Amino acid sequence: MCYRFSTQFTAKQLEEYYTAYEIENEYHLLDELNGFNYPETAIIMDKAPTEIVTGKWGLFPSWAKADFQKKANTLNAKIETAETLASYKNSVSNRCLIPAHKFYEWQWQDSKGKEKKKFSIGLKDHEVFSLAGIYNLWTNPETGKSYRTYSILTTEANDLMSEIHNTKKRMPVCLNRAMDQEWLEGRSLQDFSFPNYNPNLTAEETGGGIVDLFSPSKNSD
Repeated sequence: MCYRFSTQFTAKQLEEYYTAYEIENEYHLLDELNGFNYPETAIIMDKAPTEIVTGKWGLFPSWAKADFQKKANTLNAKIETAETLASYKNSVSNRCLIPAHKFYEWQWQDSKGKEKKKFSIGLKDHEVFSLAGIYNLWTNPETGKSYRTYSILTTEANDLMSEIHNTKKRMPVCLNRAMDQEWLEGRSLQDFSFPNYNPNLTAEETGGGIVDLFSPSKNSD
């Protein structure tokens, strides 16, 4: 799953990477965002692909009440079931890009997860890349205020992520610039699931150098 990612870039970098312009700047640019704080981040929506706006992490379906997040976790949506689950099925045609610098995952060192190693993972040769998302414009029935809310799509882990996320063996759907447009245009979800789509990811153990997870004694530099 993906519950933490980095937005350590500048607004100018986003505008140049996406050939888009900033409409709102209320989002957080931080080294590490925790999904369970339900932060506001930059997103690019299919309806306006040249605009950088703000979205709130954690999708609210249209029927949700204000206390929905106390009862449900919609930070991530499994790409295999998003089209059938009530929380997501009406939003799968609403595509968005969530700009990221890295995302974070933990590798269990024992069967109970008492000891873990933290890794930062990114797309090779990219300072910025996109996490694939779906969104819904939700209106709080108590206040009348509207929010753009989103979930990050996840898929079965590839070889690298299976080594890192060695418990649930999942990974977010990571898009390069060429695939961004395909996602926004509504291409089939399954085209972005592993192994149909296999992003070229790199991993670094936090606090150390780049690690070759398949030959731990080697530095993959």
